[in-house]
Amino acid sequence: MIGRALMRICFAKLGAIGTAVLAEYLLDERAERDLEVRVVTGGAKMGEKEGEEVAKKVLEFDPELVIAISPNATLPGPTRLREILKEAKKPVIVISDSPTKKICDRLEEEGFGYIIVTADSMIGARREFLDPTEMALYNSYIINVLSASGALRTVQLALDECINSLKSGKVELPRLIVDVWTAVGNGGFSNPYAFAKAFAAYSIAEKVSAITTKACFAEKKMERYIPLVAAAHEMMRYAAKLADEARELEKAGDSVFRTPHAKDGKVLRKKRLLKKPE
Repeated sequence: MIGRALMRICFAKLGAIGTAVLAEYLLDERAERDLEVRVVTGGAKMGEKEGEEVAKKVLEFDPELVIAISPNATLPGPTRLREILKEAKKPVIVISDSPTKKICDRLEEEGFGYIIVTADSMIGARREFLDPTEMALYNSYIINVLSASGALRTVQLALDECINSLKSGKVELPRLIVDVWTAVGNGGFSNPYAFAKAFAAYSIAEKVSAITTKACFAEKKMERYIPLVAAAHEMMRYAAKLADEARELEKAGDSVFRTPHAKDGKVLRKKRLLKKPE
């Protein structure tokens, strides 16, 4: 970071997963941190063309760290994006969903970091069911699950640790699969019933992708795939309700765990509402 007052970080997004919606804000929730952040997106499409165009814009910003977010990072667009960034010798962290687990070894061999969020399940992308309203609602459910369970905090802490390593001059990229134990373990729950509800919420959300994948790619009959995608979205909706109930239990005991950032990026912690973070 020689000659720069602020560390430059770029989020490169192709397609959509729940983690991507608010990822950049996990690092600077009060817009006062010692970071300069940009977001480059290819929108909903994930082809090689979008991967190349996003990579070009990322390199124009000349970041010190790139966080590449997409569903299924094995696909051509995300793969092309990584290839270009690797050629430019940029440190890259891949954030993605469960299908990416099959290339974790390859990502590590090629020098990439990764964070795989297993409950960030595929949406029910059938035209007969999915309209813009349903898409937005599904993402609101999944954000609720990932937030209240501890998954997004897990992502936050992993990115913060990497940024701190960059500041010290030694890049340490995360290699992390955020399964249910990892996510809920970072939820900071004091009430065991809250822990159980968050565990149930995350576990249900993990199962959604098995149904949506079958509905979108295996089932050919409309009278079968429409009920499947509808059922998957109902599962995510109820997972969100369980996650919300978990947080409400923590509120009742005045034990909600918070991890705000100081201006220098240090992660502070607190449990009691009427207490300053330390």
